[in-house]
Amino acid sequence: MSVWTRPALWWRLAIVISAGLGLILGTASLVYFTIESNVIVLGYFAGAVYWMARRGTTDAPAPRLRGAAVLYITITGLVAHILLNHGENPLPGLVSGPDRLQHWSSFFLHYVTPVMVMLDWLCLKPRNASQWRDLPVWLSFPLGYAGLTLLRAAVFPHFPNAYPYFFLDPTENGYGWVAGQIVQLTVEFIALGAAVVGLDRLGTTVARRLKPATA
Repeated sequence: MSVWTRPALWWRLAIVISAGLGLILGTASLVYFTIESNVIVLGYFAGAVYWMARRGTTDAPAPRLRGAAVLYITITGLVAHILLNHGENPLPGLVSGPDRLQHWSSFFLHYVTPVMVMLDWLCLKPRNASQWRDLPVWLSFPLGYAGLTLLRAAVFPHFPNAYPYFFLDPTENGYGWVAGQIVQLTVEFIALGAAVVGLDRLGTTVARRLKPATA
């Protein structure tokens, strides 16, 4: 059976389109973690589609890089919905009000793409490819992002949008408060990364247990 008839390839192509639309429709720059994580997703899944088409396989390449992309885009979705939007329903802005293109961009970047990537992680192969030792490597990117943001703002105080997120801005509460925010987020990201690895392994366990029953 040709790989072009397999849902996995078309699902991953849809992820590329979703991330691409989010980036094209919006005006945000690379100073935002949202944009960086979506660029990573776009690059990885575009490469995955190419790999799958060339190799005739439904397995995505570089599973550890795939796990990193899953973690980063999940962080983007959860931070945006919970911390930045305070759980607000994103749908009304898509059909009414000003800046609808910006709302659509945000919807793709913060909701559609993260959900699609997580479903890819849960449902498509390869399975059981991530390792617990991958967590420190995965976490180096969001922690490095925070550190570089603070360093850039200190060295270039007039840099446009020096503090893209309120929890990295020491202007009102000082660097001690920012450090506390980073520690809290790090703990949450560790738990989220552990969930990403755990879900990968859980899916394999469930599939293995169901296989004899359906044979």
